[in-house]
Amino acid sequence: MNKPRLNSLFKSVVKPLSLALVVCLSASCSNEKEALNSPQQTISLIAAPIELKVGEGFKAPVGYYESTPRFSWQMPQNSQSSAQSAYQIQVSSTPELFSTQPDLWDSSKINSTNTSWIHYQGQPLSSRQQVYWRVRLWDESDKASRWSDVQTLELGLLKNEDWQAKWIGHPDTALANQPSKDLIATPQYFRKSFTLSNKVADARLYITAKGVFKPYINGDEVSAKDVMTPGWTPYSQRIETLTYDLTDKLNLGENTIAASLAGGWYSARVADLKEPEHTLPPRLLAQLEITLIDGTKQTITTDETWKATQQGPIRFASNYDGERYDQAFEMPNWNRTKFDSSSWQNAYAQDIDNAIKLRPKRHEPIRIVDELSPIALLEHNENSVIFDFGQNMVGVPRLNIPVVANQQVKVEFAEALHKGEFYTDNYRSALSTNFYSPAKTEFIQYQPTFTFHGYRYIKLSGFDASKAPSKDWVTSLVQHSDIKLYNNFNSSHPKLNKLFSNINWGLRGNFYDIPLDCPQRDERLGWTGDANAFVTPSMYIADVYGFWSAWLESMREEQANDGMIPLYVPFITWIDWASSGWGDAATIIPWELYTMTGDETILAENYDMMKKWVDYHTSQSTNSISKMKTFGDWLQPYPKAEGKGANRGDTDFNLIGTAFYARSVELTLKAATVLQKQADIDALSALHARIKNAFRTHFFDEQLTPKKGEATQTAYLLALEFNLFNAQEKLKAQELLIALIGQADNHLRTGFLGTPLLTSVLQDAGRSDLIYQLLFKETYPSWFYSINNGATTTWERWNSYSLEDGFNPQGMNSLNHYAYGTVSRWFYEGILGIQQTLPGFKEFKVSPQFSHYLDQANGTVHTMNGEIEINWFVKADEVSINLVVPKNSAAILDLTHLQAVTVSQNGIQISNHEKLTPGEYQINGKL
Repeated sequence: MNKPRLNSLFKSVVKPLSLALVVCLSASCSNEKEALNSPQQTISLIAAPIELKVGEGFKAPVGYYESTPRFSWQMPQNSQSSAQSAYQIQVSSTPELFSTQPDLWDSSKINSTNTSWIHYQGQPLSSRQQVYWRVRLWDESDKASRWSDVQTLELGLLKNEDWQAKWIGHPDTALANQPSKDLIATPQYFRKSFTLSNKVADARLYITAKGVFKPYINGDEVSAKDVMTPGWTPYSQRIETLTYDLTDKLNLGENTIAASLAGGWYSARVADLKEPEHTLPPRLLAQLEITLIDGTKQTITTDETWKATQQGPIRFASNYDGERYDQAFEMPNWNRTKFDSSSWQNAYAQDIDNAIKLRPKRHEPIRIVDELSPIALLEHNENSVIFDFGQNMVGVPRLNIPVVANQQVKVEFAEALHKGEFYTDNYRSALSTNFYSPAKTEFIQYQPTFTFHGYRYIKLSGFDASKAPSKDWVTSLVQHSDIKLYNNFNSSHPKLNKLFSNINWGLRGNFYDIPLDCPQRDERLGWTGDANAFVTPSMYIADVYGFWSAWLESMREEQANDGMIPLYVPFITWIDWASSGWGDAATIIPWELYTMTGDETILAENYDMMKKWVDYHTSQSTNSISKMKTFGDWLQPYPKAEGKGANRGDTDFNLIGTAFYARSVELTLKAATVLQKQADIDALSALHARIKNAFRTHFFDEQLTPKKGEATQTAYLLALEFNLFNAQEKLKAQELLIALIGQADNHLRTGFLGTPLLTSVLQDAGRSDLIYQLLFKETYPSWFYSINNGATTTWERWNSYSLEDGFNPQGMNSLNHYAYGTVSRWFYEGILGIQQTLPGFKEFKVSPQFSHYLDQANGTVHTMNGEIEINWFVKADEVSINLVVPKNSAAILDLTHLQAVTVSQNGIQISNHEKLTPGEYQINGKL
């Protein structure tokens, strides 16, 4: 069924009123009445649920992607109740129906402690439909709550058949005209005027592109902060669409919708692939659906009646090579109604190809989320000046500078200075340069539209040399996918806090619609190995579940028929083989997301991909020993190998492949168990046993010395973390690992695959003291080494850069790579000591790891039930811990490393404190 959003006349009458008032009058105020009419209830109702969300954390979304939404909520932390025993969800097409009977779904009372991922089970929902929902709960004493505030949910266009629009482009770019690369690389501009005969009750713009677009309505940006939309997906299979509410942006009478368009990831080059770049012409697709207050509907779609030109001011745009802007081509008011477009041509139009799915975007787009001002001006002369922003970041500059007519302005970017000199060699073939050609001598304002840069420094040249440069000439606009950063860890050690900041900035710079490996050089790809390392740390640091879920959909689409997972997603033909430790993202990421959220949907969506990847592993193995290619323990420090092979580390490749083969089978087995797939459970259990046995006998002798290759830290880390030694051998393997670390003067010798496992394995061995030593090392290789050398993000190599020598001459020197930020996982699971024992942290262990390195640490872990809060202090041998256990959760205290432990709640000491119910606790003990 396709219910209207709201009756147009009704909307015109109640629009001045808030939805909250309408809902109160029509629905929520019926709580007491419902309670009195129920023989099970009294008028004393407990606090209503809060934090109502759908899907992976959306609040009141417009243009939502799921036709069967998942509902989640929380119990208020100030409630007198501790746990939920039942819930009731109601969904309706209008808020008024809550006072009588909701017409879409009433779950009735469901006995369950679950407060998240509840699947809608009502009447089928359809494209454009707006629905209202609310929830109430019963606590552990079966007391009912008030109804929650009503939340809205509006679906986007869910299928291709919902689109009446056509893809449009400038007619000269039609492939039949054999357009040149230069022509395709020139951005396109479109406009369409239309008249409205009455006031607007409701208007939605559905829009997307093969390429990247910037939309306007009546001269104003539809969304000034959205950039590089719609983002990057496997374009031959699926293109994401966005929905914008334009209800308040349309006028009675004449209106104009407009957009500019460039190639982005679709048409401009990807990586260093210059041959195929600018061969596919970008295309725009838009559909503006309007309901007037008299009920009349009007739809404006992209088609041949739109006007198009390529004579606009942006003359070239590329993700990697920057943007060229020519002031002489400016078209004042080109996107407004009062503009003469007679010289423009009619657009070229193409029908939608139903083989390519058009689907609503399932996570927030890239946006301008912050602004940074320079902290210093460097190397100023009459020709150029360098601006230092003090922070490696991703985005574009906003210029406010004096220019001279016909004197080109050049804007260059760098991550660091090489021995004091401006340096761009580590960008490799990415030009990463913007050019502005002024037609007048004046102060101009300019910010690029269709490119992005990774940088800390900007070099500006070609400005009016008669004017003295100042810091207000340039502002950096920080861009990344619009995710919520929690800023949820702090300690008494400044360098540890700086490391946490650096890791956060690494996340911000590389969560750019997909999880990039780096944001600055000629790569910027969704490398799966980097993602494996960082997926769980990122979930602690930020609200990124929707981000990862969306990327996994692209991974499923890119999986080959034989089960192969490419090295990076989306895939472009560049490196076309699979790697162990990289492709295992197909099993690792879904499982890690499930354990962090408790959402079985992520396993159900990806289970077939997990199984197919296991099958591919099997096809690349002989007698359960993997022969798959691998990048190895990428960029392990002090490798014995030489040349390019040194980048892959010293750990035996087949050992790596077999270990990850076993791991992928184990995680797929766990997923099968959650999803109750008994036949698969039996087969996967047997397969895992065979691989484990083969791994042990093939790679290690009786003394657990590797039979082939080097005895490396990573070899033992893989075997221990993936449980590939039996219980009797585990202690011996731990001793051998610790001995290897000792031989390295208590430094790590791990790359991309080994480093994420260090903290978990060592804490399991009871050696958190050694983790602290590794973490607080000041010398190479260590995290603090990079900080001592000016790092403001995490690096690709442990020694990518030094203040004395500049960039490492070996290459592969991205200064913004999040993989080694994986250590932040231990900030939460080790230093704070919070580890989930049930998926989604419904139950969790509390076991902070103390050290003389820290006097204090505090932080939060965000869960579906609320925030776990912990703050601990150490003075001499006295330990004090403040702990908050969220509602509907339980905490298991593991403080065996403390003596004389006491636990108090509300000032009253608790005798049985092994398992804590929701509340605030004060814990004391002695080291």
